[in-house]
Amino acid sequence: MNSENFSLSEKIVSSSYVRQGLQARRGHEQLIRVLLEQGKCPEEGWHESTIELFLNELAVMDSNNFLGNCGVGEREGRVSSSLVARRHFRLIHGIGRSGDIAAIQPKAAGSSLLNKITNSVVLDVLKFTGVRSATSCFVVPMATGMSLTLCFLTLRHRRPEARYILWPRIDQKSCFKSMVTAGFEPVVIENVLEGDELRTNLQELERKIEELGAKNILCVHSTTSCFAPRVPDRLEELAVLCAKHDIPHIVNNAYGVQSSKCMHLIQQGARVGRIDAFVQSLDKNFMVPVGGAIIAGFDEAFIKEISQMYPGRASASPSLDVLITLLSLGASGYKKLLSERKELYGHLAQELKALAEKHGERLLHTPHNPISLAMSLNSLQGRSDKAVTQLGSMLFTRQVSGARVIPLGVEQTVSGHTFQGFMSHANSYPCPYLNAASAIGITKDDITLCMKRLEKCLKSLKKEAPAEINESASPCEGLDDQTVP
Repeated sequence: MNSENFSLSEKIVSSSYVRQGLQARRGHEQLIRVLLEQGKCPEEGWHESTIELFLNELAVMDSNNFLGNCGVGEREGRVSSSLVARRHFRLIHGIGRSGDIAAIQPKAAGSSLLNKITNSVVLDVLKFTGVRSATSCFVVPMATGMSLTLCFLTLRHRRPEARYILWPRIDQKSCFKSMVTAGFEPVVIENVLEGDELRTNLQELERKIEELGAKNILCVHSTTSCFAPRVPDRLEELAVLCAKHDIPHIVNNAYGVQSSKCMHLIQQGARVGRIDAFVQSLDKNFMVPVGGAIIAGFDEAFIKEISQMYPGRASASPSLDVLITLLSLGASGYKKLLSERKELYGHLAQELKALAEKHGERLLHTPHNPISLAMSLNSLQGRSDKAVTQLGSMLFTRQVSGARVIPLGVEQTVSGHTFQGFMSHANSYPCPYLNAASAIGITKDDITLCMKRLEKCLKSLKKEAPAEINESASPCEGLDDQTVP
């Protein structure tokens, strides 16, 4: 209610009670005022009542919620189900216009304001998590793979002669398909083995630049967050190479926002060389439903160009989900989750190492990977070709999700390209292994339960004779390869 309505209320209810209610209302409004004024993630999280008040205030600004609205067009924000309307806080028009996802909608001032505020709050988060020099970003209602495709399609207009994308290998299908879908030819740069770690082959990448010619290369497509024993690419060196040869550089930072190390690599790469855009998933970094990503960069004009490449309007659901989440957590709450994740990474490493040694295995030494860990499975490989994949199946049926078991010698064709040793990021990694990750939201109980079930599975497999091992297990069972970039 406005001040006039509060004054009228004093004729009905005691003025002292009404003034108390007015003060409470002003407390909510003060938080909203600061958000609109600063465009930053609030330090302390908001109460749900404040968030709901804010969203309802935005919704009444959209034409579909005008009391006297008369719609005679084909897109009037009509929703048949009241349940659907409530699910979206009656913010039905989505974001953007037919030619620009970032444009203001005349019919939907509230939804447009939601879009602008969300992008501003998310940019603030990217800055305080480590990429301080980022200048622009926007939330796009597509997952990481299609968001990368959008970046590549935008670069096509800048480099019409280019047909190749140089890609340090990471075995995840959507990464590879994002390039093929955009109409380009991925040039796979095999990693080099350094100790247990798989690292960027800078020499081979530069040789490919010389062989193909810089003008024929659309960009370098690098990766930060990835499954051990693959570790983040050498972003600083890649950024320097890209600047030297005037080649764009797109970074797949799918779940890297939660890692200070990944974010630092992007910040340093942009400082010493060239990074044109970096893409991160909403669900993996902010614990919201799948279906959104953030495209960010250091050149506001280029990020705007990417947003203008998106055809048509877009769903506001990912923007709404991440804004609600960040307003609920506040900057302090999100930072606390990041700190807990980092602490639990150390705990997971200790527990996995102890379990590995108990079963004659070892925790692979991958210090450059800040999220994912890997434990060798040599003893299972020695028992049966099927024992390794059987472990993955057993874990999955025992409700251990996200753990990946990687056997040797898996061949996989993706969009016409055949990968040897698929899922291990190398043609022939020295040993089979199991992956586990300490990602945002993980708890100590998750780790304890996982270790308990993993140990039971290992004991069970080692008791069985090789002939008793389930021969029907697929090499891909237990490989939750759709949950990462």
